[in-house]
Amino acid sequence: MDNEFHRIKRLPPYVFAEVNALKAKARAEARDIVDFGMGNPDQPPPQHVIAKLAEAAANPRTHGYSTSRGIPGLRKAISAYYERRFNVDICPETETIATIGSKEGLANLAQAITSPGDIILAPNPSYPIHAFGFIIAGAAIRSIPMLDETDFMEQLERAVRHSVPKPLAIILNYPSNPTARVVDLDFYGQVVDFCRHHGIYIISDLAYAEVYFDDFAPPSILEVPGARDIAVEFLSMSKTYSMAGWRVGFCSGNKKLVSALTRVKSYVDYGAFTPIQVAATAALNGPQDCVDEMRARYRGRRDVLINGLAAAGWDVPSPPATMFAWAPLPKEFAHMGSLEFSKLLLEEAEVAVAPGVGFGEYGEGYVRLGVVENEQRIRQAVKKIKGMMGRKEEILERLS
Repeated sequence: MDNEFHRIKRLPPYVFAEVNALKAKARAEARDIVDFGMGNPDQPPPQHVIAKLAEAAANPRTHGYSTSRGIPGLRKAISAYYERRFNVDICPETETIATIGSKEGLANLAQAITSPGDIILAPNPSYPIHAFGFIIAGAAIRSIPMLDETDFMEQLERAVRHSVPKPLAIILNYPSNPTARVVDLDFYGQVVDFCRHHGIYIISDLAYAEVYFDDFAPPSILEVPGARDIAVEFLSMSKTYSMAGWRVGFCSGNKKLVSALTRVKSYVDYGAFTPIQVAATAALNGPQDCVDEMRARYRGRRDVLINGLAAAGWDVPSPPATMFAWAPLPKEFAHMGSLEFSKLLLEEAEVAVAPGVGFGEYGEGYVRLGVVENEQRIRQAVKKIKGMMGRKEEILERLS
């Protein structure tokens, strides 16, 4: 009875837990921590979406079990979104399913399609569920390094060539969490051609489809001809409509993969609360000026953060999309590693960030900063970071 459970043994210690514990301790001491650590939207959903939730919840008929694959109206709204945004025709009956957030959908799809020992190709660094959803399901993960100098197609070809058995699937995530990278449709076309040739499924996470700051709107892999032969795509309401806690997402594309996810979900859940699904339908079908406002808000915060850090002596690339900046450690502190630097930043500047190593070993040397505080708070954080950078010799001498 003292043996650790098999699946739990495959999960490493949660790197973010150390920073979270220190953050909680600091707040218990009444210290004012500016939290850039989580991608948790700080604004409420649009008012018309909240009103629709309240209206639906007031109907006594909406409080029973819902529909695991999503109410018909929501699936039709998802289909309409794909038509409007990507010019892609999605069948609401066979090619899309609502999920309780994209994270749940990814984890349940992993359970649906994975056999013990299957190989999954996953980017590294990446959002943890991309790898660990499949690890929990019994798969073996082969990482594709996502370094600045990496040629993705070269890395993909090498991974397939040296994988026995052949990989079952590859995970893609653009715009990327944590790196904020974006790709164009030509990139997706190359990956689709390669994976169709080798019989490899593609699972695309497009959670940040609408969080972009330039004229380039991130494409969907389903725009590529033939992509639906092998690919599904996950989207989320969390960031686009600030509905993170509502837990609404959807998976669309390949009928076989959607059907597999549908079957597993039918055994493990009854779907999201019906009024939430009704409100999500209203978000997708309703006025979209709230999405423009969301982009403008994060763009302004991004600029305040990046310009302020540059003035503080910390050069960080400006992200073209997502709500994150992927920041190389300042050269004076690079030797510390991302976890120790994150702890130092919390202690010395009262700023919480996510250590890059928590997103995979190739994330070492970076931290992720989320622009989830208002501009005034970001300026406050930047001022404290500037003060810390001004004391770097004293700090490094103390730590040596």
